[in-house]
Amino acid sequence: MCGIVAGVAERSVAPILVEGLRRLEYRGYDSAGMAVFTGTEIERARVLGKVVGLTEQLEQKPLVGGLGIAHTRWATHGRPSEMNAHPHISGSDIALVHNGIIENHEALRAELLTDGYNFASETDSEVVVHLLAKVYSETKDFVEAFRQVVSRLEGAFALAAIHAEDSTSMMIARNGPPLVLGHGLGENFAASDMYALLPVTNQFTVLEDGDIAHVTRASVTLWDKAGELVERAQVTSTQSNDVADKQGYKHYMLKEIHEQPNAVLQTLEGRLGQVQVLPGSFGPDADSFFGGVENIHIIACGTSSYAGMVSRLWYETLGIPTTVEIASEYRYRQVAMPKNTMIIGISQSGETADTMAALEYAIENGARGVLAICNAPESSITRLAKITLLTRAGREIGVASTKAFTAQLTALALVAGYIAQLRGDDEFAAEMTAALKALPEQIVEALALDKQIDQWAEHILHKDNALFLGRGLHFPISLEGALKLKEISYIHAEAYPAGELKHGPLALVDENMPIVAIAPQDELLEKVLSNLHEVEARGGELFILAGEGVNYEPEQSNLVHIIKMPAVSRLLSPLVYTIPLQLLSYKVALMRGTDVDQPRNLAKSVTVE
Repeated sequence: MCGIVAGVAERSVAPILVEGLRRLEYRGYDSAGMAVFTGTEIERARVLGKVVGLTEQLEQKPLVGGLGIAHTRWATHGRPSEMNAHPHISGSDIALVHNGIIENHEALRAELLTDGYNFASETDSEVVVHLLAKVYSETKDFVEAFRQVVSRLEGAFALAAIHAEDSTSMMIARNGPPLVLGHGLGENFAASDMYALLPVTNQFTVLEDGDIAHVTRASVTLWDKAGELVERAQVTSTQSNDVADKQGYKHYMLKEIHEQPNAVLQTLEGRLGQVQVLPGSFGPDADSFFGGVENIHIIACGTSSYAGMVSRLWYETLGIPTTVEIASEYRYRQVAMPKNTMIIGISQSGETADTMAALEYAIENGARGVLAICNAPESSITRLAKITLLTRAGREIGVASTKAFTAQLTALALVAGYIAQLRGDDEFAAEMTAALKALPEQIVEALALDKQIDQWAEHILHKDNALFLGRGLHFPISLEGALKLKEISYIHAEAYPAGELKHGPLALVDENMPIVAIAPQDELLEKVLSNLHEVEARGGELFILAGEGVNYEPEQSNLVHIIKMPAVSRLLSPLVYTIPLQLLSYKVALMRGTDVDQPRNLAKSVTVE
């Protein structure tokens, strides 16, 4: 989940590394650091907190040199502190950065302590740099020492290391977390994400698991996991080099909330005809792949799993048995894999470690193949999948997902519409197509509820807990609303199917427990309204997103707050009802003064298990 940037060049690499870290800060921002060979020695700068602090330190004391490594950290082993910040150094001549988890670090630490090495941090990463120093003292060959060290490590890791006596090259390794090489003229770089290096190159080599690279200014030597020399193809990135600015918005999250109509349009572009999903939307093999599907397992984490929960109800409407699986649990049980099971893997970054491992397990367990729903065209999940549907939401900077979520739902709806066509369910396909066409404008209407959400936020601002209720397609949206509130405002929030209220959560309802409820005009409306009357009778304060034509008659008007939602298709109403919940979480967080874009303890791309 941490971010790595490294470079070897004739020019000074520090400005490139800092810019790379800034672009990778979505991966972690507990601390940041850099080590550069400055001509006679390796010098290091580290700070607790965000990259801006490192930038300020480097302005006071620049690190100038053509070889360097840098890191922005999301803490796993060891608390966030300058002491635990990367790079880690052994002696004064070897520096290393690490992303991932070294599972055998305790045994290695015990060995190194016996050999007289002293540890300055609480991290598993420092074990690697001391082990590298030890093996180098025996081999006197930095390349060979690095390869030997990697062979002894257990777990998931990405590494970059430099040595003061080999000042024109660096060593790189990948085993799990993503790592790419960026190629320039007389210079080469490495990073956790291509986006970090786009200011200097658009030519990349994507490392595979087990790869080790010796990188100089002019060349790259690669070994695969079997230790054999190998060549990997270079690819040209199509990502934009522009770092998204806030364009007048106070936060990236708010900007991204308002980008959702366009994100949906981009996801639909070229894929939706007048009355159907276009046949070429999923590639040439789509008909045979989708046509034989008898079961679906949806595998995802967090917000992406809630998108999967909504789509499950679409696929079940088409008669396809569907389960939604939490990726971190899926591969740790004996999964029953029915015949012709399609796996849908959902990941905004395409690098989510739990999701990738679960997808690999599913393939090994006999799945028909993977359909990847992803926002990153050059990611690991796209290489694993048989078919990929890119969401085209654009880079999402805010840690709390907004436009990526609605784009995922849009993509999943396209899949449902296409499968309906293949199965001859023209009524469902036509309804879904019409709903998708109307969706962007309906999201615009939902965004116009901004001022009414301000009033809700003022009521919830000082609460410590909240409950979210929904039924059917909207229960996952209540889960997503609760997640957003807890992520960025730090208010404890939980979600329940409204029918479950009387089976336990009702005990929590009092004047201090706000209840946010989704009440669209659908077949479950009367049951939802009955649940809300139960809350009101016990003194709970209700915040209701009510569908067009829904009338709720409160017994105590001061305890009931209603926002009327725009008219929307029953199939895609979840995508519209999620908008005011995103705005609510944003407004509450803003009023509470929390860090909206970079909430504590979280990171955007989770590349460790």
